[in-house]
Amino acid sequence: MRLRDFRLLLAGAATGQFGAQVTLVALPLVAVLVLDAPAFQVGLLTAAETAAFLLVGLPAGALTDRMRKRPLMIRADLVRAAAMASIPAAALGGVLTMAQLYAVALVTGVATVFFDVAHQSYLPQILPREQLVAGNGALETVRSTAHVTGPGIGGGLVQLVGAQFAVIVDAVGYVLSALFLLRIDKTEEVPERAAGASLRKEIGEGVRFILGHPLLRVIALTTGLANFCTAVLMATQTVHLVRVVGLEAGGLGLVLSASAVGGLLGALAAGPIAARLGQARVILLSLLVTGPFALLWPLSGHGLAGAVLFAAGSAVVSFGAVVYNVAQVSFRQGMCPPRLLGRMNATLRFLMWGTLPLGALLGGALAQSYGSRTALAWCAAGILAVPLPLLLSPLRRMRDLPAPQDDDGTDAAHGTPRDTTPVEDDERPAPTPAV
Repeated sequence: MRLRDFRLLLAGAATGQFGAQVTLVALPLVAVLVLDAPAFQVGLLTAAETAAFLLVGLPAGALTDRMRKRPLMIRADLVRAAAMASIPAAALGGVLTMAQLYAVALVTGVATVFFDVAHQSYLPQILPREQLVAGNGALETVRSTAHVTGPGIGGGLVQLVGAQFAVIVDAVGYVLSALFLLRIDKTEEVPERAAGASLRKEIGEGVRFILGHPLLRVIALTTGLANFCTAVLMATQTVHLVRVVGLEAGGLGLVLSASAVGGLLGALAAGPIAARLGQARVILLSLLVTGPFALLWPLSGHGLAGAVLFAAGSAVVSFGAVVYNVAQVSFRQGMCPPRLLGRMNATLRFLMWGTLPLGALLGGALAQSYGSRTALAWCAAGILAVPLPLLLSPLRRMRDLPAPQDDDGTDAAHGTPRDTTPVEDDERPAPTPAV
């Protein structure tokens, strides 16, 4: 039963992610090609897509912990489908504006916050803790496959039917995701609330849990910096690839698909690499080794050579990012008490993804004022700095991460009192086999 439910969860993720990757190409092209928006407005659109992590990130976790996760994800999918379907409807009526694109991006972003927090909190109900790395690896494989196929198909659809109509694929993907989630058989009880609990207290408990854990603190700081740089890239890449490299919509989609191949390989390799090198080492080395390839972005100029440079840099950086994500997400899911999963994930999302709208605004401003190459150069410099918090933390001396802990302070795997001392190179246990 668990395997069937996980496959349905995986299928829902596949359809939703595929549609979202088509929109990754199509939505900014609506602004650039259909509405002829300047670079800063394109950056503002990217900021609107991610502003929800700042606006509702913290309360979303506390609210999610009060609800059943599957119905919440289904409602979020349907809201996103309706929002995306409004774009081709407005285009047919001749009333599409940038203001509507901002509104759609913001509504979709709010629904995505709730969906993602619920999704990460729901996976441990479907799989046992010892299978979370394998489960997250499978989800990252699906996500990375969508990243490979979606942009290429999205670029072709934009050239075939226009950017404003290509986004309907995203609406269909969200509807299919909701239908797959409806078929999951897992019985889910309504979470119990403690006496005297309030939204403010519940949010505070999640924040204290994160800030009180030394490894979660450094993971939050590292990922927040990485996402800030990623947002600069996302706000800049469409303008750069269309107006500097000289690509049409189909070529843009192919470059983004080629870039995503690295993420797919990272998802497939994350489990074996973590088993061989250790989960803590992977978190550090995945960023340290692949980050310098971001320097290829500002070097990409006009024509085929520029497109290849951009794609190569993105592919290697994506490989490292996905390996890092599988390792750190599996760690935090496994070590967190179940009753705090929603708040833990939402608090981390607030800290880590709240930097996205700020990075998008900076990217748009830099691209408009100094050109997209300058914006990408600053982005690459930021990517090089991402591993610094890890290098300055105890994690740099560790091979494996500490064992997960239940609410009562016992080892989650064995029910024995847990040693909270970080595992360092000179006292490491034998490698854990890949699941």
